[in-house]
Amino acid sequence: MKIYLAGPLGFSEAGRAFHRDRIVRGVMDLGHTPLDPWSDAPPPGIEATLAAEIERLAAEVGTVLAMDDGPAKRSAWRKLNPRIGAKNQAMIDACDVVFAVLDGADVDSGTAAEIGYAFARGKPILGYRGDFRLSADNEGSIVNLQVEYFITASGGAIITRIDALEGELASLRSSCGRG
Repeated sequence: MKIYLAGPLGFSEAGRAFHRDRIVRGVMDLGHTPLDPWSDAPPPGIEATLAAEIERLAAEVGTVLAMDDGPAKRSAWRKLNPRIGAKNQAMIDACDVVFAVLDGADVDSGTAAEIGYAFARGKPILGYRGDFRLSADNEGSIVNLQVEYFITASGGAIITRIDALEGELASLRSSCGRG
């Protein structure tokens, strides 16, 4: 299966390490293809135009990150942001399943948007919340009730341990007929 990896972990050094070493590696070790919006390299089997855009964006983001703060950097981000969003949309469209990291005091707004888009596109969604802090709207939820609804209504679930991913993916594969 091609699995889109939604989540905010790429914004911090510690988050990138967990994302790369536990999530990306775990998905690959289970025999699936991660569609990783944080990666500079296109995943295997992705459409050629999207693969080329992933590589172009990686180079351009690197250039912008190296710029000094100020108006030129803000302008460069303003030009890149729509392309980054379109790339992520195309990767969600190309995936079989979305795996979303739900950690934090509240679910990351970009991750919540990706969950909503994936649900609207009929994609099954698995959530992962390893964060033990309370983050729900009420005692009946794990996270924001609308985010939780989209995940469970898609046929997915929210796991609290990354090692539960294999069983949930197998369950989704058998219920959705995806391989």
